Amino acid sequence: MSGDYRSRVERKQATKQTKTKKVKKKKSKSLFQMIALTLVIFMLLGIVGGVAAFAYFIKGIPPLDEAKIKDPLSSTIYDMNGHKIADLGGQKRTYISYSDIPKVLENAVLATEDARFYQHHGVDFIRLGGAILANIKEGYGAEGGSTITQQVVKLTFLSPEKTLKRKIQEAWLALRLEQKYSKHEILEMYLNKIYYSNGVYGVAKAAEYYFGKTNLKELTLPEAALLAGLPQSPNNYNPYEHPDAAKKRRDVVLSLMAEHGFITKEEAEKAKQVPIASMLVDRKKHNQSQTIPYDSFIDEVIKEVTDQANVNVYEDGLKIYTTLDPNAQSYVEDLLNSNDLFTNKKDLQTSIALIDTKTGEIRALGGGRDPENITFGFNYAIQRVGQPGSTIKPILDYGPAIEYLKWPTAHILVDEPYQYSNGTPIKNWNGTYEGAMTMRTALAKSRNIPALKALQAVGLERAKQFANKLGMGFDNIYESYAIGGLEKGVSPLQMAGAYSAFGNNGVYIKPHAVTKIVFPDNTEMDLTPKPKVAMKDYTAYMITDMLKTVVQSGTGTLANVPGLHVAGKTGTTNYSEDVARQYGLPDNAVPDSWFVGYTPNYTAAVWTGFSKKSSTANLSVYEQKIPRLLFKKVISHVDHDSEDFPMPKSVVKLPVKKGSNPPQLAGPFTPKDEIVYECFVRGSEPTETATDDQPLAPANLQATYDPKTDTISLTWKYDNALDNVAFEVHAKNDKGESAVLPATGLSLTISHPTKGAIYTFDVYTVSKDGKLKSTQPATATVQVPSDQQETTPPEEQNGNNGTNEQNNGNNTNNNEQNGGQNNSGNNNTNGQNNSGGQNNNNGGQNNNSGSGGNTTPPTQNNNSTGNTTNRVGKSSFPSTNELLNQ
Repeated sequence: MSGDYRSRVERKQATKQTKTKKVKKKKSKSLFQMIALTLVIFMLLGIVGGVAAFAYFIKGIPPLDEAKIKDPLSSTIYDMNGHKIADLGGQKRTYISYSDIPKVLENAVLATEDARFYQHHGVDFIRLGGAILANIKEGYGAEGGSTITQQVVKLTFLSPEKTLKRKIQEAWLALRLEQKYSKHEILEMYLNKIYYSNGVYGVAKAAEYYFGKTNLKELTLPEAALLAGLPQSPNNYNPYEHPDAAKKRRDVVLSLMAEHGFITKEEAEKAKQVPIASMLVDRKKHNQSQTIPYDSFIDEVIKEVTDQANVNVYEDGLKIYTTLDPNAQSYVEDLLNSNDLFTNKKDLQTSIALIDTKTGEIRALGGGRDPENITFGFNYAIQRVGQPGSTIKPILDYGPAIEYLKWPTAHILVDEPYQYSNGTPIKNWNGTYEGAMTMRTALAKSRNIPALKALQAVGLERAKQFANKLGMGFDNIYESYAIGGLEKGVSPLQMAGAYSAFGNNGVYIKPHAVTKIVFPDNTEMDLTPKPKVAMKDYTAYMITDMLKTVVQSGTGTLANVPGLHVAGKTGTTNYSEDVARQYGLPDNAVPDSWFVGYTPNYTAAVWTGFSKKSSTANLSVYEQKIPRLLFKKVISHVDHDSEDFPMPKSVVKLPVKKGSNPPQLAGPFTPKDEIVYECFVRGSEPTETATDDQPLAPANLQATYDPKTDTISLTWKYDNALDNVAFEVHAKNDKGESAVLPATGLSLTISHPTKGAIYTFDVYTVSKDGKLKSTQPATATVQVPSDQQETTPPEEQNGNNGTNEQNNGNNTNNNEQNGGQNNSGNNNTNGQNNSGGQNNNNGGQNNNSGSGGNTTPPTQNNNSTGNTTNRVGKSSFPSTNELLNQ
């Protein structure tokens, strides 16, 4: 029995244990109560805090103004100086009521945007919870939880900020909107507000624009699915510009409709087989009821604001601040719509994109030649217009070669018969081959084979990475891309953005037309893109330096602007054999011509081509020049700064011997016409110097006697640098006198020559160390009149300039070696005096007094041994104190 104990000790112990258990039970119960109480307090605090936070967030919430739903607010656009340029809004619209909406369209919209639309009261907490879990698992933005009601609120009353405050305000207004309006009214609001790209708002206008249908009841299942999918990203799913993306989005909508039971899987699969192109009518231009200035530029403004802010620029009362330069925009529009540079060929089109090189801000957009003056026509400046041709070479070939392989501009590539990796032959534009050449020359002459070799050396993956940092957006690239054979075209704005990074020290800033927008509640959204380092500064500079050669002496000379530092590249394209055959065009027909160029201040891309393919869509030789001529006019108009591109410390420019492979530094006696200046990444400069056997001979030696000063003046030219050379003048006369006189410049003056003597002078080039000497001298003769002869004006008697040829009557022979250019220098070299006899001091004349016809001291230092003269017979040459080196 539990009460039987064998001793009093056992009883005491049992009593003690019982008390201990009771105490422990009491303590455990007390601890649980404390924890529970604490949790209740925290919950109450949380509720109070949540209510307070909710009250704070909805404080200042805009009122549920019915006028904003029914009467949209226009938006105002400002230029780069903050001046108003246009109002957008107030246009007549095709407004539809709920009764006009066919069931197939309603089902497509609900399946895509809000399948539980008729079950929730403005906020779908079930869907919201699922979206939160998806965002936690897959990252923020993986799935949205907004209902159609919330989207109406956001489009009407709020800015699109993704903040907790905005989401709470959105939810609160959605609940209130559902209390005030029926589901059918809210769906009607949504379908009349939503944006469908191409400046089209509202589903009724969208159906008319894309399908030519003014009665929504006529919409087919695939058409309804396309319209339902567009609003998620209108410009990216634009079926005219991105048909593949539009099809994928449409098919997603069809799958969602089947998933939610609106259609069967069989109906969905059948609708997916309908091609996008077959659904669309010929592209129509969206004509506005009012004339809007600068419509090509404002077209880009609308796209940027819509894409980034998801607002309706025609109804949301925005203030939109842009980068527009009205002067540049007006000039571009006038230029494109004039007939100064254009032919009257059918369907000929041109577009221009002008941006700020340093900021990426768009200054002007010429969307095309528009003689009909239709507002918001097809914008050739911002749409893909064609393949880029050779303008892609700096982006895909030579830029990556410098970036990853550190090729110098002197890197040698061989232009020779060649093939793609699959064995297909590649040809140059003129079908010829020019052998080994530098990368600079290959780019300047736009040779295709060196470009392909550069891409192959870099590798396709690295080339793609480099190009995509410049905004090219390639999913894959192929070897044919090396010369511009892209599967999809490019836009002038896209090319201008890529090239501007070369002129901006390697920093890429996406071209943009909008800096910020201000909402009716005065909240602001900054739309300025962030700068991104796209390449090393040495890559940017070396590409720029080569592209300057393109403009100075290559294929782009017509685009050169005197007084400005211009870099740029030409490009042309060809039709495929199938297309040329289809339209009866010659094999060498050219559909597109480009010039993309830049200064330190502005970058412009100009395209000329055709609005559609036809038997006449072939640019003539002159029409291919139009982009270069337009570029020159535009840049001349906007840019007046002569600032050059600064060379970074990572680059060194060195004189290189032409044709050396690997590059060799020019030696002290490398002929001038064999020296080129090339750029190298610092640390990878050549270490070997070219060895040339001897210095060049002087040229154009002139000898003249002046009776007024009683001096013989010698002058000559030297077609190379003077840094490492000097000259020896070998003089003799018919009286038996001779001397060797030093000279460090390009002239020498001899005072008080022997009267009546005929002097012969041979001038040699010598190395600074005296070890090398030109094999041929420049030669000239002159006669000094005797005292009895009548003084006549000085006459020049010229020699054979370093050859053994006879004088040609006037004793001149213009040496054209090395282009006849004249370098100057003043290095001093110790010459030698060959006495051949005894040395006398001054030939019997006093050099230290003001009498005796004393001459001016030399202007340059002479060898100390030159203070003696070589005397032969009765007379002598003057001392070197009487030689004037100039």
